[in-house]
Amino acid sequence: MNKIITGADLSEKEKNTIFWASFLSLAAAGVSLAFRIAMGGVYGSELGLTNLQIGQIVGAQFWPVAITMIGFSLVVDKTGYKAPMFAAAALQIVGGLGTFFANSFGMLYLFAVFMGLGHGIVEAVINPVCAAIYPKEKTKWLAILHAAWPAGLISGSLMIFLTKGIFVGWNIHSLWIAIPAIIYAFMLLKSVFPVDERVQAGVPFMDMLKQVGFLTATIACGLLTYEIGNVLPLFTSFNVPGNWFTISMVLGLVMGGAFGFYTKSLGQPIFFLLCLLMLPIATAELGTDSWIQKLMTPVVSGFGIDPIFSIIFSASIMMILRLQAGTILKFGTPVMILCVSGLFSAVGLFWLSSASGYAILIAFIIYALGQTFYWPCILGFTSERYPQGGALTLNTVSALGLLFNGIIGAQVLGVAFDNSIHSQIVEKDPIFAEAASQEKSFLWMKNDAIIPELKDSYINSTSGASAEEQTELNNMYSTADVQAGRDVLRFATVFPGILFIVFGGLVFYFNSIGGYKPINLVEEKKAAKT
Repeated sequence: MNKIITGADLSEKEKNTIFWASFLSLAAAGVSLAFRIAMGGVYGSELGLTNLQIGQIVGAQFWPVAITMIGFSLVVDKTGYKAPMFAAAALQIVGGLGTFFANSFGMLYLFAVFMGLGHGIVEAVINPVCAAIYPKEKTKWLAILHAAWPAGLISGSLMIFLTKGIFVGWNIHSLWIAIPAIIYAFMLLKSVFPVDERVQAGVPFMDMLKQVGFLTATIACGLLTYEIGNVLPLFTSFNVPGNWFTISMVLGLVMGGAFGFYTKSLGQPIFFLLCLLMLPIATAELGTDSWIQKLMTPVVSGFGIDPIFSIIFSASIMMILRLQAGTILKFGTPVMILCVSGLFSAVGLFWLSSASGYAILIAFIIYALGQTFYWPCILGFTSERYPQGGALTLNTVSALGLLFNGIIGAQVLGVAFDNSIHSQIVEKDPIFAEAASQEKSFLWMKNDAIIPELKDSYINSTSGASAEEQTELNNMYSTADVQAGRDVLRFATVFPGILFIVFGGLVFYFNSIGGYKPINLVEEKKAAKT
């Protein structure tokens, strides 16, 4: 029988190699997103893609993450962690190299999916491995590990910005994605990975599944079904029904019910609450980040600053603070920090919606401070309070965050953007609004949106309109677009506001039961034997 390798069996050098290789693997995903944010408009214009298609390519990097993240969580006990990491590296390398040769929407989408699948495997491995290597400081090291995400955004954005005048063509910048993947693959060649805390403590596989249970399984299955159904029409003849979201949730209820019957468990109530809270967390962090370049464009334009630097600035604050997580965590538990983070994000976003001059900088810093610890603290909370769930609980909560953002969060902000522009145009020129509008639907909601093609067609075909009148109509739209950015920032405060209230309630709850205390399965097992 092979000896079980634990974090305690590894030397400091071995721990460092695994940790920093894990760091690079997540950074590769950040570089990939930086590429799509910075180059999306460029390859979209060159290849004749619509804004919808550009958005779908970005989304293709996120929704597959959930599939491999949850899927590999169920099999890593059999495969070990090393083989999946090499599979992730291969997918990320192929994703970067394939994008270099892509010349169509289908190819760009396919290789974005490759990146998403690789990213999912990375998250499925590095989160439980990090917790296994540093069992007594899980939240601290998970926070430092997830500094890799903003580090990837920063390095990717900077490399593109610094070299776009040197390298001709958008596609060559996709090669930056493959570089960290190649490096970490070589770093892990001789590495030995430990098992997670659940396996080390001898917690049965079924007990891991019971932590998730019916409630969380229903949400996860429903969201996965919905997203897969939306992707199928891109490459098959499948037509998505108008009530597809409802159908998906019903199918999710059936699959979740089967899972609950199999495990004979509803799941942990607070863990289920954490999973639901991934909607406002993902929207407050990833959803806002997805729109921040567009939202901040009117805000920073007065300073003569390239909007890409709003992403770099925000990510830099996030990276620096996550690297200092050990110091921050001395002042409070993960739950308390999540509560304060919600307050900071809400104040920062609300202030940004109306700030001017140097107040913009202060407000933006407050916003960035708020979003810094969402993801690592929720992972730390899950790992410390639900270690019986092993890799599954840790990765399910993260996967649901990505699904919520891809399906609801980013789109909700987009709908708010469209509504703001439309209402402003209606108020100023109802005829223009009617001619340039089209009814759109999102989940169960319907809204009217100003369509750029219809807008341009109306302006160019306006009978007898002078050049000055056409310019006036274009300026009307531009002004509405600028104001919409501020309106969306104000609307987005709802999501961190929810986090402030709910996590504040959890702070009081834990205080009422004697305080927040991490659960260490290995130590509890040793104590039970003595």
